[in-house]
Amino acid sequence: MVKSEAPRRGRRRGPSTTRDAILAAARRQFAELGYDRATVRGIAAEAGCDPKLVGHWFGSKQELFLQVVELPIRPAAAFADLRSAGDPATLADRLAVFVVSQMESEAVRSRLVPLIRAAATEPAAAPLLRDLLVREILGPVAAQLGGDTPELRASLLASQMVGLVMARYVIAVEPLASAPPETVAAAIASVLRHYLDDRLG
Repeated sequence: MVKSEAPRRGRRRGPSTTRDAILAAARRQFAELGYDRATVRGIAAEAGCDPKLVGHWFGSKQELFLQVVELPIRPAAAFADLRSAGDPATLADRLAVFVVSQMESEAVRSRLVPLIRAAATEPAAAPLLRDLLVREILGPVAAQLGGDTPELRASLLASQMVGLVMARYVIAVEPLASAPPETVAAAIASVLRHYLDDRLG
């Protein structure tokens, strides 16, 4: 009688499988535990690999975090599309509808809310997320705005988005938390229009 082969133990055989498993474990642990409490050892244990492989693939916990919290949308590209989609006078309205519709998507919200929460509550994560914000959103959007004080305008636009995420989806402040999406979009459009078009200061 031929004995069945014992199941293999130890390191995963496929490098791409290992890398994907590390990313999945990191995404879950950073979202549930936060940046400070999630550890390389714990992530590796969930992924079923040696902790050294985390360093091999990602270099450090900080770099792994940035891989995992990669923005679910490309804000600069989305903003460019919105600008070219119609009358400049109604850009704020299109931007408001786009932002709220994205936040109502579970796929986007599930990745963005942990990122905002980490930035607000975990000192070690805040500078990493600030760098990501500047690189992926503020810099590219400011370059598209041009004119006077584009960096300030881009920062103010971002402050409106972050504030909306915190109040509506993290803290769930009522009646904002349960307001219909179209009501929220209409309400913030005038603020976005001010940041885009009006003289500041």
